[in-house]
Amino acid sequence: MADKLHFSLVSPQRELFSGLVDQVDAPGSEGDFGVLAGHAPFMTTLKEGVIRVHDAGKITAFEVRGGFADVTPEGLTVLAEHAVEAAAN
Repeated sequence: MADKLHFSLVSPQRELFSGLVDQVDAPGSEGDFGVLAGHAPFMTTLKEGVIRVHDAGKITAFEVRGGFADVTPEGLTVLAEHAVEAAAN
């Protein structure tokens, strides 16, 4: 089984997501990026866009406006200025 990434998405109002996932794609201010388990550490700001959380063939999407993404050996934490779960397609 492939390693899982711990992902946490937090807005000023509440924690929207926390759990183990396969991959997260996010809208970085210097370009979109994807994170898998074992990714090299980095920190970046986010632009307005959609975070896509991939797990077991399912994608959950969150609309975000600004914030920070922090990749550490423990996983990915996103502190969003504003975030809501996107409507299902």
